[in-house]
Amino acid sequence: MNDKTLYTLTVFSENTVGVLSQIAAIFTRRQLNIETLSVSPSAIDGIHKFTITTYAEEERTLEKLITQIDKRVDILKAFYNTDEELIFQELALYKIKTEKFLESSCVEQIVREHHALILDISEHATVIQKTGHYQETQALFDELSKEIGVLQFIRSGRVGITKSKNERLSEILAHRESLLVE
Repeated sequence: MNDKTLYTLTVFSENTVGVLSQIAAIFTRRQLNIETLSVSPSAIDGIHKFTITTYAEEERTLEKLITQIDKRVDILKAFYNTDEELIFQELALYKIKTEKFLESSCVEQIVREHHALILDISEHATVIQKTGHYQETQALFDELSKEIGVLQFIRSGRVGITKSKNERLSEILAHRESLLVE
């Protein structure tokens, strides 16, 4: 991804059918790929928060993208941030053969070194969980793959919050409400 910066977009909307498809269409028109996507209820009752990552060569591209997303009726507000403005994590799950886990002395050491957790041990498979940044979850995958093999692997999309004091949408909604009162 030479000369491209990873941006994190935060989009706030009500939980309405079709919002994701509208957002995806805007990315498609701008020829931007969605790298990761996570959606959940936000801290504001009734409002959902989309966290989307994408690469772009210049910030102006993101400004145009945000402007187009903001124009959608079902969108309350959209923002973008760089990594420096956020606290973020990903979650990864790794499934390995229990037999190999038990006979290999290095797996427990690998799990400890990577600050991972063992979630489940069954007769056939052991599931390990790791939270962290992409490079950290990928490093554990690479090491487990090399040492004993990974049966299944999944990584969540990025989840993140801004380093600012309040949720940015809260400030916008408070401002709108004060205008209605006047």
